[in-house]
Amino acid sequence: MIWRIDPTSGAPVYLQLVSQVHVALARGDLTPGERLPSARELAESLELNMHTVLHAYQQLRDDGVIELRRGRGAVVVAGTAHGRDHVRTTLAAYAAAARDAGLSPEAAVALLKEEMLR
Repeated sequence: MIWRIDPTSGAPVYLQLVSQVHVALARGDLTPGERLPSARELAESLELNMHTVLHAYQQLRDDGVIELRRGRGAVVVAGTAHGRDHVRTTLAAYAAAARDAGLSPEAAVALLKEEMLR
């Protein structure tokens, strides 16, 4: 997985990291049991404060996406694949409904973002 930070984004850096993990899971780029880099490694590679990465990992843990294991680090939780499949199915239905309603992809994404931020 390639990590990227957009310093011009209005989103906090830790949320950018959280979002990238969620997207990677949705795409199947991350699989259950896979380990994420250590907080220290990721912070060094992205030139971030280690506490920013730890904040992201703690959020992912609270979201039920990863487990933080002493000695093993951050590991993707096994149950995540089922959730990804459910979301993908729901999004396919949403995309079909948006097309049927004549919405542009940009309008459909804007509506989804609005719902996600509620």
